[in-house]
Amino acid sequence: MRSIFAAIGLVLFSSLVTVGHTADAQLNPDAITVLTPDEFQWRDEEPVLANSVDLFGDRNSDEYYVYLNKFSPGNFSRPHFHANDRYITVVKGTWWVGTGSDFDPENNTVPLPVGSFVVHTGGEVHYDGAKDEEVWVLISGIGPAGGTQVEITNEE
Repeated sequence: MRSIFAAIGLVLFSSLVTVGHTADAQLNPDAITVLTPDEFQWRDEEPVLANSVDLFGDRNSDEYYVYLNKFSPGNFSRPHFHANDRYITVVKGTWWVGTGSDFDPENNTVPLPVGSFVVHTGGEVHYDGAKDEEVWVLISGIGPAGGTQVEITNEE
């Protein structure tokens, strides 16, 4: 099942970044849906930990969804988990990920370069973000996609 969602996510992403055409080419909108980066409707809510744009589905329902998260430099999620598995591909920058409730982005995270694929297993604690550059990750799965914060074990 995971490989199916991974394949769907990669196909959706590749359609976003490889749209090339000649001046005469016409696409049938009944056959293909294209959304180019200049058409993205970023959430832009404050405070923005990770800005996002929904690409497919509704991540708040129990259906398949795909969205992009954009982390600004220095922004990390706090330790949390999701009820369902999520499938993530790094598409821009170096994404830093850590596991567990010991929150230490500087020392307990691993760098993942562009092209890396990650599965956030449902119910398992993790955190992630960007250190010194903007990072984009493509996230897909079956919703709802909300997260549950956990108590940080190393905070005083």
